[in-house]
Amino acid sequence: MSSPIEDRCLEKGLKMTEQRRVIARVLSEANDHPDAAEVYQRAADLDPRISMATVYRTIRLFEDCNVLERLNFGDGRVRYEEASREHHDHLIDVKSGKIIEFQNTEIERLQREVAREFGYELVDHRLELYGIPLSGKQTVSEEQ
Repeated sequence: MSSPIEDRCLEKGLKMTEQRRVIARVLSEANDHPDAAEVYQRAADLDPRISMATVYRTIRLFEDCNVLERLNFGDGRVRYEEASREHHDHLIDVKSGKIIEFQNTEIERLQREVAREFGYELVDHRLELYGIPLSGKQTVSEEQ
């Protein structure tokens, strides 16, 4: 069975080697936002013949084909997520590094309104919020 990233690559006419398939599967199954080293470790666990260079080349290819999105949350690590996913924003816990994906219709409305006030139609955006847990409050990650 193929992964969503592999399917998108095939739709775009990319040749999918076995190692690319493994990397696509690792990225599709990721519930977090892995960096290249994490992708390499997970892929190497499935196929020890995969090199770090292969991971970097494959990630770059997936980015160039718009099936993978590069994320930089200011912690010195470039992370990745599937580009085809439904729109969402990110809340980054600066203490733990946990990344929480969320959607908020009011924020979406306000962003369109701000663009309109400046004479623009909003066609895309990225929102990243950085925070620390409130003392005495249970965080989303603790609730799950």
